[in-house]
Amino acid sequence: MRVLRTELRVGLAEVKTVLGEVLAGTHSGTLPEMELLARRLRAAGIDAVADRPRSP
Repeated sequence: MRVLRTELRVGLAEVKTVLGEVLAGTHSGTLPEMELLARRLRAAGIDAVADRPRSP
């Protein structure tokens, strides 16, 4: 949550929602934005991968 709060500049209430989206795989952004976030999460010891959304 600390990484998400720092990187996304959101408050504690908002970060809980974002965390749920990240864990569910529904948080979105451009691929470079998501890769940067994934790198910051990995640097904090959290397994993370940026991936393109799958088509239905």
